[in-house]
Amino acid sequence: MTQDLRLHYAPDNASLVIRLALLEMDVPFDTVLVDRRVRAQDSAAYRALNPNRLIPVLETPQGSLFETAAILLWLVDTYEQLGPKAHERGDFLKWLFFASNTLHADLRILFYAEKYIDASEAETLRAGIRPRLRHHLGLLDQVAKDAPSWFSAETPSVLTYYVACMMRWMAIYPAGSDRSWYNISDTPYLQRILQALETRTATRAAIQAEGLSAIPFTSPTYATPPEGSAQ
Repeated sequence: MTQDLRLHYAPDNASLVIRLALLEMDVPFDTVLVDRRVRAQDSAAYRALNPNRLIPVLETPQGSLFETAAILLWLVDTYEQLGPKAHERGDFLKWLFFASNTLHADLRILFYAEKYIDASEAETLRAGIRPRLRHHLGLLDQVAKDAPSWFSAETPSVLTYYVACMMRWMAIYPAGSDRSWYNISDTPYLQRILQALETRTATRAAIQAEGLSAIPFTSPTYATPPEGSAQ
């Protein structure tokens, strides 16, 4: 199937998940930088694509898509790759939306606590959200232990890439904040998935495109992108 796809992205943002999925599927796409240094996501042109002013947006022949999980599900359904077998779709969907609605939502609180509470209480809020994030990872580690086809080291899916990116961000963001709560070895089955993803051609291409380190999931460092800014 031929598609004209355009990914509006910022380096090392949620758009990284979409880039990885497209690369893994070997689907052609163009990219448009959303320059966070000048708040390009607040521009009238970008708000016409996503009124929520969040990254990413994927322009498709069926219209512009936003929300990371929605884009991933559209890709799975459109290209019939990186998803579950028919009889596993229910389990896949519940964990995909857990990743989006619970894990990713809590992660945003960790990153942007000042948007949810007075700045003087931001670190208290972050301290409160970290045990929740550890709990979420523990649940996903148990899923990975059972190794369903859509969440294993052997067969990458949109969900494995989504979780890998979020674990990357937990290890390095927000800058200057406490990191002692996060240790990848606490979730050995997830760690195995991340290690496997680091060897894939899609990951190597994303490293070049967004200035990621050579081991972007299990031992990440801040991105040094060729264009734009990760923050």
